[in-house]
Amino acid sequence: MKTQQKIDRTARDLDPEVHNSNFMGAKLKSERRYATLHRDYDAPDKLRETAGLIKQHTLEHLDTYLAQAEASFQRNGATVHFAVNDDAVNAKVLSIMNENNAKSLVKSKSMLTEETHMLKYLEENGKEVVETDLGEFILQIDNDHPSHIVTPIVHKNRRGIAKSFEREGLGDYNDDPETITRRARKHLRQKYIDADVGLTGGNFVSAESGRVVLVTNEGNARFCMAANKIHIAVIGIEKLVPTDRDLGLFLNLIARSGTGQQLTVYNQFIAGPKSKDQAHGPEQTHIIFVDNRRTEVLASDCREILRCIRCGACLNVCPIYRQSGGHAYRSVYPGPVGAVLSPLLAGNRFPELADLPKASSLCGACNEVCPVNIPIPDLLLRLRDKAKREGAKVAMKGTPNLTMWATLCSQPTMWKTALSMGHTMNYIPTELVPHPSAKSWQGARKLPKFQGGEFRKWFKNRK
Repeated sequence: MKTQQKIDRTARDLDPEVHNSNFMGAKLKSERRYATLHRDYDAPDKLRETAGLIKQHTLEHLDTYLAQAEASFQRNGATVHFAVNDDAVNAKVLSIMNENNAKSLVKSKSMLTEETHMLKYLEENGKEVVETDLGEFILQIDNDHPSHIVTPIVHKNRRGIAKSFEREGLGDYNDDPETITRRARKHLRQKYIDADVGLTGGNFVSAESGRVVLVTNEGNARFCMAANKIHIAVIGIEKLVPTDRDLGLFLNLIARSGTGQQLTVYNQFIAGPKSKDQAHGPEQTHIIFVDNRRTEVLASDCREILRCIRCGACLNVCPIYRQSGGHAYRSVYPGPVGAVLSPLLAGNRFPELADLPKASSLCGACNEVCPVNIPIPDLLLRLRDKAKREGAKVAMKGTPNLTMWATLCSQPTMWKTALSMGHTMNYIPTELVPHPSAKSWQGARKLPKFQGGEFRKWFKNRK
């Protein structure tokens, strides 16, 4: 075996067509982000810093803002629930459906429901569940999983989707994107009308006004609510912002960071059930705030990761994600944010995902593009240290012991000597490299020719 880490093996064995879809999809979104932000704002980094401070302030006073949000929602006529873990939130949704004799549910895109495996749970309990986001719908009929936070089927192309539609009886093979979209719309339209419950996530929640903010480009979230009497919003407790005014900043940043748009096509502000003078809309609104180990993350030294607004910018810019794709991360959240968040949310399963923080070059690009200024490289290092301290040996297999390297780097005389002899590495065959992990690494990668080691000599003899 040439490489030891699971993510390395996934990247190595990735189908070239899937790799190209991943790489180009991420690259193009990252380029659009740079162009849009720097075109529209003179100092976008100041906006990122401000957004980060607002989110951090909210997290540090989360108990206060959760209580305020609960009171605001209740004032608006919504029912508020709190779920401590994935079992609790799934059971609560099922309970709401059973109490209202609801048999079917249409749902908008929600990473949190992916996290709790809600679709499978409801289906196992006899409910019909239909994903209405086009990408999620395709994943559902393919029995697949998202590979990106914003564009869940970035690993697929139109030819594969056309074959899936043909298999499901949605029309003869046709890989024209417009035709695919029209067929999905025709199929889903009746599902909206027939469903008993509409379920959404929530991008932001204003504690001040008690409003859920949904950011979409397809409008399916509106359809999920318009024809149904019951609306359920499943939301992580970290999605709060203090005031309505804050939303102006975050809505501008999430669109530009995620897709390079000035503003997403549909932005909905949902306070509660329909009012008496409204002809259509839900008669019941249920807000379920979900913990699912988020308070444990909040108590850790990696709490800054809870600032994340799920824009996907760090995935798009990450050289590791571009090569491996999202499925290599073996969890709901891929890329740099997933490399931090997924092991933390795993709880006792932390050792199984302890290798993810090592899936990084620590280049810092993820921090540079993050709209809420999360210091992701720092958090990755903290989790690497956690894995080392807790002895996550299985997941960390193949990691060389760096004690000798640390000693070398901390001794100036030894370091100077090593640099002066660095050119000798150009002549050592791979089979003579003594350490097994070094052999493994060199078996899959090729070092560039060593050309350094002359600076100190030049500096000492300069005139």
